[in-house]
Amino acid sequence: MKLINKKNKNYTQVFHLFTEEEWTKASKNFNKNIPTFFTGKKHEVFINAHEEGITYFIGLGKSTLQNFEVQQVALKFSQTQKEKLQAVPTLVFADFLNEKQFEEFVKGLLIGTYNYPFEKNHPFWNAKFELHFENLSQKKLDIIGEKAEALSNGQLTCQDWMNKPANLKKVDIFSSYLKNIAKKYELKYTAFNRKKCEELGLGAYLAVNQASAHDAAFTILEYKTTVKNAKTFGLVGKCVLFDTGGISLKPFANMHYMKSDMGGATAVLGTLIYAAEMKLPVNIVAILPITDNAISEKALLPSDVITAYNGKTIEVLDTDAEGRLILADGLSYLAKNYKTDFLIDLATLTGSSVRMFGDTCAAMFSNDEDLKNLLIKTGDKTNQRLWNLPLWDIWKEDIQSDVADLKNMSLKPVGDCIIAAKFLEQFIEDHPKWAHLDIAGVAFGNVGYAKEKAGTGYGVQLLIDLIENYH
Repeated sequence: MKLINKKNKNYTQVFHLFTEEEWTKASKNFNKNIPTFFTGKKHEVFINAHEEGITYFIGLGKSTLQNFEVQQVALKFSQTQKEKLQAVPTLVFADFLNEKQFEEFVKGLLIGTYNYPFEKNHPFWNAKFELHFENLSQKKLDIIGEKAEALSNGQLTCQDWMNKPANLKKVDIFSSYLKNIAKKYELKYTAFNRKKCEELGLGAYLAVNQASAHDAAFTILEYKTTVKNAKTFGLVGKCVLFDTGGISLKPFANMHYMKSDMGGATAVLGTLIYAAEMKLPVNIVAILPITDNAISEKALLPSDVITAYNGKTIEVLDTDAEGRLILADGLSYLAKNYKTDFLIDLATLTGSSVRMFGDTCAAMFSNDEDLKNLLIKTGDKTNQRLWNLPLWDIWKEDIQSDVADLKNMSLKPVGDCIIAAKFLEQFIEDHPKWAHLDIAGVAFGNVGYAKEKAGTGYGVQLLIDLIENYH
């Protein structure tokens, strides 16, 4: 999308933005009948078709609106008006918008172009479409355009992989995609197959993978900056391409949604794309333990005892609590083999977090006060919200096993998302700055572009904002 600092004499398409307060001041300058249809409320759109062209009146709501609300409005506008919009130079009228708000507006316009399967057929991706905005310098507009495009490349990739049906994202398909991404963005790519995982002792990951018809792919992607003394972020994304539940089979209702069990991995992937495109001055080590959770004669059985990468033994009570097994090896492998300033894992992990928060926010656990507060602040700022939950040691009693060091779940019908976090804490190798984000309720849900539940892109903007603004 081209952003240009100029104003022509004539436009056939104009986007006129108003808060309710701005509209109250300006409405007297327009046709006296328009206030019947338009008041500047959030998401209100009035289309004024006249001889010279079309003006879209776009309502932003109260002037106290937060920046992310500008993105929300632009996203919905982009989705709902797709058929009517033209690929022509377009004037944006919004004197009251600051630089950050305009950036959010442009991001929203681009993210709102998403549809599955993603193709750039929305008017906003057409080379003839330009946004003309006089209030910011060309230099600032160039940076905003670059950021918005990098974000949409990251987030729309995340949504597209979430939405693909299970047969289009087998291990080899996703792995070959990641190889190409690594090549394109000069990331270091490493993947361990079953044989290599056995040699390394990635036993918790292999236990989930052993029923699969597809080889293992314990994948590491590394983004390196040339900036000296840069911070290093360690990211682990749960990557179960399809989750049947294994022998502890899930009920058939809504099982088709289990293609979404890679939401942690897709959030990490979107973040890597953005970091590489924007050349962020940080290092990122990302681990994606890729597998499906299948059923076969080789499948893991409830009561099996397995040995994780860090040597701890785990009694498996429920094979559908598989995410925490692959994350356990992902976390300890990262903590033992890389020096990172932060260790963050994201996972569509538990039904418990969905029952607790629905699609309002993700459940967060952290062993570091500063990281916890930073994540909460970032979540509020990006509207990818997080709520902090306790990691008290009393929960550890519920994962003590008679036949192993740990068991992979508690048999009590309470607090499974806390139990899972407490379990994962046993595999961070005393990393001082760790956070676990259970994004089960927010990564896949009701969206404006689809009839059924679909990928929301949750996590990408949260991580980007955290990484980009961390000093």
